[in-house]
Amino acid sequence: MSTKESTHTTDTANFVSVRIITGDVARLVEFYEKATGAQAAWATEDFAELRTPTATLAIAGTRTVPLFAPGSARPADNHSVIIEYLVDDVDRVHENLSGWVTDFVSGPTTMPWGNRSLLLRDPDGNLVNFFTPVTPAAIAKFA
Repeated sequence: MSTKESTHTTDTANFVSVRIITGDVARLVEFYEKATGAQAAWATEDFAELRTPTATLAIAGTRTVPLFAPGSARPADNHSVIIEYLVDDVDRVHENLSGWVTDFVSGPTTMPWGNRSLLLRDPDGNLVNFFTPVTPAAIAKFA
């Protein structure tokens, strides 16, 4: 079958969420509610979502993993993904989090691509980046 005859569609997929598998759903939901100001919508005791206008952070317990494929995900084992939140003032976010977040990876730092970023770890060790565009190019990108 030639490429032109393929029945495979090339529709663009819409990115809507990231799901974190955790051993303590309530603890992680509480962290993200406090850190982001978003309220979780609970579907079950094993699954909650924190929705923003652009994407959703889903938090699910280990009992949900076998619903997809047994052993396919492990809690607190992420070493390659950074969850990112666009904020109005990253320095203010840093001040607000400083009273209770204990695992800052780096304080507010202006990156070469024009964002001022604050990197920390959630209670499961996942990297979280709060950032504010500060250069004209970065500001235009998120306008």
